[in-house]
Amino acid sequence: MQLIKPDKLKKGDTIGVFTPSSPAYDINDQLFVNGLRNLEKSGFKTKLGFLTAQRASQGYRSGTAQDRAKEFMELIHDDDVKALMSTIGGMNSSSLIPYLDFAAIRKARKVICGYSDVTSLHLAILKYAGLKTLYGPAVMTWFGEYPDGVAQSTQSFLQAATDNSDKERLLTPFAMWSNHCRDWQNGDWKNVPRQWQKNKGWKVLNPGRVEAQIVVANLNTLLSAAGTEYFPDIEGKILAVEEMFAPWSQEERSLRQLQLMGVFDKIAGFIMGKVEKSDNEGASFSLDDLLLEVVGNREYPIVSEFDCAHTIPMHTIGQRCQVYIDAKLNDDVVVKIKESFVV
Repeated sequence: MQLIKPDKLKKGDTIGVFTPSSPAYDINDQLFVNGLRNLEKSGFKTKLGFLTAQRASQGYRSGTAQDRAKEFMELIHDDDVKALMSTIGGMNSSSLIPYLDFAAIRKARKVICGYSDVTSLHLAILKYAGLKTLYGPAVMTWFGEYPDGVAQSTQSFLQAATDNSDKERLLTPFAMWSNHCRDWQNGDWKNVPRQWQKNKGWKVLNPGRVEAQIVVANLNTLLSAAGTEYFPDIEGKILAVEEMFAPWSQEERSLRQLQLMGVFDKIAGFIMGKVEKSDNEGASFSLDDLLLEVVGNREYPIVSEFDCAHTIPMHTIGQRCQVYIDAKLNDDVVVKIKESFVV
C-alpha cells in the first residue's frame, strides 16, 4: 500500500481528543484542562471524544476496547475535526486495533499525534491505513505543563503539523532538558518549579552517514507488536526508540529481543532517545555501553540521547519521513528532515 501524508492543520482548526488507554484525567483533571487550554492558546479549537468528555474510567483504561475504538472513529468521521491527539498513553492502546476502520482512517487523512503507548496505533495505522502519523506530544504531556505548556515542544508540533513545505530543515538538541517528575496529586505539578539541566547534545555511539525513512517507537510498546502483522517494516529504515522506565535489566532484554529478531541486521541507522527514569541496578556500565554490547559493530550511525522521548522538550517526528543523519566522532551529529510531514 502506498503511504500517504495527512492534510496539514491550520490555525482555527479543531483537534479531537481521544483517550485510547489510561484515563489520566482521573489523576489530575486540572492538568488535562490546562492542556486543552494551551492547545487553544496555540490557535486551535478542541473537541473531546465521548469517553473523554464523560471523563470515563474503568480503572486502568477509559472504557472497553470497542468503546475506545468508537470514540476514535467518531472523531475520524467528524468533518469538523481535522486532527486527533491522545490524552496520554498507558498500556492498552493496541486493544483498539481490531475495531478500527482503517479504510475510513486513510480516506479522512487527518493528523494523528501521540507517543509512548500510542506507538501501537502509529504502527497499525501505517500498516493497515497507509497513513503517516506524528510521533509527538499528548494533551497532558506536554501541553498540560503548567502554566503554558512546553514552548519548544509546542513549536515543534506546530512545525510538524502545519508546515507542508518540503524545505530541508535541521533538527538540533534543545539548549536545556528535563526529566523532573513532580507529583500530579498534591499540587507539586504547578507549585514546584521544574528542574532543568544543560543539554549536552546527542551522543555518537557509532559514526556513519545515512539518508532513509524513519520509524519512531516506544521500545516497550514496539516489542508488544512482535509477531503481529503490524510490526513495522524496518528494512533499510532508521529506527528511533525511546523509553519511560529503563532499568538496565529490562533494557538488555528488550534490546536483545530486537537483536534476536534480526532488527539490527535490517535497519540503516539507530537512534535511542533520552530516558526519563533510568536505573543501572548496580551495574558499572552505562546504558550506551549496554546498547553497543547488544547491537555490536555496525556500519550505520548509532546515536543516543535524542530529544524525541518522554523527556522534555521533545521534537515531533513524522513516521516514515525521509531523514538524513551524519554522525561523526566527538558527538558531531547532523540530523536533517528532508520533507514535510503533512500536505
